[in-house]
Amino acid sequence: MKTFSERVVELVLSIPKGRVTTYGRIARAAGGGTMASQSTTSILGKAYDSGVTDIPFHRIVYANGRIWINERRRKERMQLYKKEGIAIDKNDRIQDFKKVVVEFS
Repeated sequence: MKTFSERVVELVLSIPKGRVTTYGRIARAAGGGTMASQSTTSILGKAYDSGVTDIPFHRIVYANGRIWINERRRKERMQLYKKEGIAIDKNDRIQDFKKVVVEFS
């Protein structure tokens, strides 16, 4: 049986190009409780440091559609969104969020 962390990484790697999902959706689909979404970033950071370098961090957003972005990575992230056809508004939120969000079953 896979651990919670393994399930989180597997789910994130399954997010298709041009789509996004949220920390909470990932945590719930991996079998975590309400607070589990807070550990998602840490789990993915450790996986990256362990060699899983193809994690699509830009496809994970906050529940309200806001993207995580800082000035150091802004240009790179915006290029990724543009390349995948994900429109970002001036407030750093996904346009048409409900149309591009992935719901795991």
